[in-house]
Amino acid sequence: MNAAMPVSEPVIPPLPARRELGRLVGGEPGPTLVVLGSMHGNEPGGTIAAKRVLDRLSRGDAPVRGELLALAGNLGALRARRRYHAKDLNRQWSEERVAELRSQPGDADDAEDREQRELLVAIESAVARARGPVHVVDLHTTSAPGIPFVITGDTPAQRKLAAALPLPTVLGLEDQLDGALTSYWTRRGCSTFAVEGGQHDAPGSVDCLEAVVYVTAGAIGLVPDGLGAEVQRSLRLLDERRAGLPRVMEVVRRHAITDTDRFVMEPGFRNLDRAHAGQLLARDARGEIRAPHDGLVILPLYQGAGNDGFFWGREMSALRMRTSALLRRLGADQALAWLPGVQRDATRASRLVIDGRLGQMLPLGVLHLLGYRRVRRDERGLVADRQPS
Repeated sequence: MNAAMPVSEPVIPPLPARRELGRLVGGEPGPTLVVLGSMHGNEPGGTIAAKRVLDRLSRGDAPVRGELLALAGNLGALRARRRYHAKDLNRQWSEERVAELRSQPGDADDAEDREQRELLVAIESAVARARGPVHVVDLHTTSAPGIPFVITGDTPAQRKLAAALPLPTVLGLEDQLDGALTSYWTRRGCSTFAVEGGQHDAPGSVDCLEAVVYVTAGAIGLVPDGLGAEVQRSLRLLDERRAGLPRVMEVVRRHAITDTDRFVMEPGFRNLDRAHAGQLLARDARGEIRAPHDGLVILPLYQGAGNDGFFWGREMSALRMRTSALLRRLGADQALAWLPGVQRDATRASRLVIDGRLGQMLPLGVLHLLGYRRVRRDERGLVADRQPS
């Protein structure tokens, strides 16, 4: 997506020689934008898009204010053209796993441990250098065709950042994923989101991801002057790719799978697609999996690796968005902790523990409105988490 914004044909890109694809540091303080591509090695589009933006800004006619840092995620898997070697690098970013990695001797590392150590150092260094707010953007592509979309945590700052992009935004998906990189850095004070830019080898996926970086750079003030034309063309391109889909959607549940499930997705679903009540979605060892009601299929699995069969979602109306924002401004979640059977977790202020009886009666939709989108059951009852605002 250079001056004439061409539509890219699938290409075999040159392999990056280093983790750091490039860094541009402005003379004036400003935001830091960390762009990651190829957290999965079979998704080269993100590194190509990041490198294009770096090359454009390196011309010097659009000075950066702050810092732009572009990184290759799973560099070894990218070179091998495979999703990962030992484990999914984008599922290793829990506090427990990072602490374990820090205490683990280096000679015990597997391939993804080595990748994660280097990424930790690179991003922590960027945060330490920052002369303003830090934003982390994780660029992905998918095995299924479909409309590009944004995945973000449900905090006011992240909603605002995602709203700058004229793409569908999916809330709650990040909370369904254990150990996602963006969640980890959100908890460390960064504004983050991930983008699924289209099918891995589809023409135009790289252009979409490049457009996302340009629009984000403009929205956060990274390049205050000189990128107006690129940003405007990027906005038009992304709006066209949205193809009339709703601007905001929310995940209701995740369909997790294991190797023994023998899960097979029904063919024909895009990475963001409507489904009607009773429609056949997939099959596994237990039989057919059908849509419980009208809704949205998100990220259907059409590749060999992965433990997310698909996610089930619905549109989030403008009224529901406004209601959610108002309730959070008013601090309505504080009232939840006053209810009998509800208490805050002593180790994490953003977590509620709800006893079993009340947990069965309390609608999940109420928790979702207040940003509590990661809901699990354990021996204490219902445990609801949200990202710190």
